[in-house]
Amino acid sequence: MYVLTNQVENTVAVFRRGADGTLTSAGEFSTGGAGDPVAQPGDPPTDPLASQGALILGEGNQFLFAVNAGSNQISVLQITSSGLNLIGVFDSGGVRPISLTVHENLLYVLNEGGTPNITGFTVADDGTLTPLAGSTQPLIGGTGADPAQVNFNPDGTLLTVTEKMGNRLDTYTVDANGLASPPIDNTSSGMTPFGFAFNNPGFLVVSEAFGGTPNASAVSSYSAGDDGVLSVISASVPNSQTAACWVVIVNNGQLAFVSNTGSGTISSYQVGAGDGALTLINAVAADGGPDSALRDMALNNSSRFLYVQAAGGVEVRSFRVEQDGSLTLIDTDAGLPFGAQGIAAK
Repeated sequence: MYVLTNQVENTVAVFRRGADGTLTSAGEFSTGGAGDPVAQPGDPPTDPLASQGALILGEGNQFLFAVNAGSNQISVLQITSSGLNLIGVFDSGGVRPISLTVHENLLYVLNEGGTPNITGFTVADDGTLTPLAGSTQPLIGGTGADPAQVNFNPDGTLLTVTEKMGNRLDTYTVDANGLASPPIDNTSSGMTPFGFAFNNPGFLVVSEAFGGTPNASAVSSYSAGDDGVLSVISASVPNSQTAACWVVIVNNGQLAFVSNTGSGTISSYQVGAGDGALTLINAVAADGGPDSALRDMALNNSSRFLYVQAAGGVEVRSFRVEQDGSLTLIDTDAGLPFGAQGIAAK
């Protein structure tokens, strides 16, 4: 399991996972770039990047890709038996990269600062990145977008970006050369769309923080047409929690977990196998306590364990995912620096 420390001298903290899901520290490894542990204006101090996908695993779990928001770079680290080996540090093609997504040998980054954009790269067999000419595209909301995440759909033909301030979902069709189209404007079902995940059939599940209004959190689901236009399936299904932000979906595609940072809880939703419709299972599947500020999450490869950043990034809470979809706390690991953000697990 991996955590991006997001410090000025940026590193990735590595943890070994036991058979029971508990974690043991296995050291920190430099990204070669600079993080940005200071929250931007309007963002909570416990959420400096205000994003999902700051640290991601490549396909096959051979490489880790990390943002360096303070130095406008992307780092590639090779996963080895002894830890991580830095392959290289690459210019992100913009300012303040906060989110990454990868499909096969294609990687896109979301640059949140300056004039926000998405930019594509090809990933070589050795992990090195090469900018993809003609791939950079703007966000519809421009400097007022306040984006949170970029992600591919399962077959790599669509990219989606959430705009928190614009209350919209930008979509981009991706052609056979890996080039993203100009952005397509889709109005969010609810206010402040933040994190999201696609399940295996390609349904999109999006959290809605509603500007942090107490007890107003909701989650919506969408289907996507070949033209990139989204259609609402379930509109703003509430969970009576505060500031729903991060979303993960288990391997079978039918169970989603949403972290509600303002209330320090995790909610669970059923995702309809055939239609993508959402049903709230448990508004409080896990309760981290009033000061936990549960946020970025990662499931391991088998979806057996869920790892959640807490308390401004200084902690990782480990949960076992039970057969009925409930969560059991099994461990809490502390000692990470305040401002750590970005988590991945295999």
